[in-house]
Amino acid sequence: MPGDPLPRASRRTVAAARGAIADSRRRWLGIILNAASAVAYSTSGFFTRLLHFDAWPILFWRGLFAGVFIGGIIVWQQRRNAPAAFRAIGWPGAAAASLSTLATIMVINAFRRTSVADVTIISATAPFMTAALGWLWIRERESWGTLLASTVALAGAVAMVGGAVSEGHLTGDLLAFGMTLCMAVMMLIIRKHRAPPMLPAACLSAFLCALIVWPVSSPGAAGPRDIVSLALFGTTQFGLGLLLLTLGARLVSATESALMGALEAPLGPLWVWLAFGETPSLTTWVGGTVIMGALAAHILTSSRPRTA
Repeated sequence: MPGDPLPRASRRTVAAARGAIADSRRRWLGIILNAASAVAYSTSGFFTRLLHFDAWPILFWRGLFAGVFIGGIIVWQQRRNAPAAFRAIGWPGAAAASLSTLATIMVINAFRRTSVADVTIISATAPFMTAALGWLWIRERESWGTLLASTVALAGAVAMVGGAVSEGHLTGDLLAFGMTLCMAVMMLIIRKHRAPPMLPAACLSAFLCALIVWPVSSPGAAGPRDIVSLALFGTTQFGLGLLLLTLGARLVSATESALMGALEAPLGPLWVWLAFGETPSLTTWVGGTVIMGALAAHILTSSRPRTA
């Protein structure tokens, strides 16, 4: 009947249900993309083992190949509109690209100036740092389940590097902290500013990294066989990892995106063990299992849709 409130209420209920389903699907897609990004990033140790020269030419060629890879995807998607897509990134895209580039350069130098243990533990604080900054900046509150999973993942990272002693590593630790801060802010920018296209920002980040290290990189140090490894390094580890992170970070909370990134810690040693027979320690196995368990439990138990 006209004027009957029931049909209108029913329509609102159906619309709300459809919205909840759409939010749930977006969140699951975001979790998958962020987890896949962590898998791609975790192959860094594997590719580094294949290359036997200084880090600067690695950074140069990796950034160059990653930029070409992501740029090719943009051109394929946008065709003639590709230049307009780059112009549309605005200051959020430019800021995200700059932070990503800075984080990449800092983490390589952190590994050169401090222990892997320190870098692993400091980077494992990313979910907490992101949660704090997210609440202060965009008032995004996290569920207790996400924070609990982050705490367990941090405990797993500490277990992986238990017994490591750090002395005289202040510079490296500060670089690792700066890298973690840059990544946290970058994910918050992507989460907050969803309108600007972020794929061009990822492409810009890769090329910017190559451009910055070019003066000190000596690109000619890489031989023909090395170029093949560097091309795979740039496209699969850096390019694909950055691409998936850029797409996935806007679909879940920034803290949850950082939590998915914790997958890098246990997977990195796993690939090196499978490829080169470098057996991880017992604490690495235990800590990695704790991290994987925390992430699996969080994904399976946290089913509420995320809203902007």
